[in-house]
Amino acid sequence: MSGKFRLKKASNGQFQFNLEASNGQPILSSEQYKAKDSALNGIESVRKNAVREGAFEPLTAKDGRPYFVLKATNGQVIGQSQMYASAASCNQGMESVKKHAPEALLVDETLAG
Repeated sequence: MSGKFRLKKASNGQFQFNLEASNGQPILSSEQYKAKDSALNGIESVRKNAVREGAFEPLTAKDGRPYFVLKATNGQVIGQSQMYASAASCNQGMESVKKHAPEALLVDETLAG
């Protein structure tokens, strides 16, 4: 089973996506976009940048938990991970994005009702 990009419409009418691993766990979340086309462009940017050297930046939250962001070539953050319990699990999360993003299926939940 492969990963999935799950595109949703938020309650405020904006669009957001999550990249999910093959087990359904979200491994990367986007910002909110005003337009659906912008969110779709964000997904394509994740596909391209996930395999780019230096695109991931590991960070530490105020409470000490590690997480990471994925950046485009212009330095803009295009996705953020969940908080992890350890640096090792954070590194596994980055590897999971690299593995799943390029071929992940798009599940467009904005088309439903």
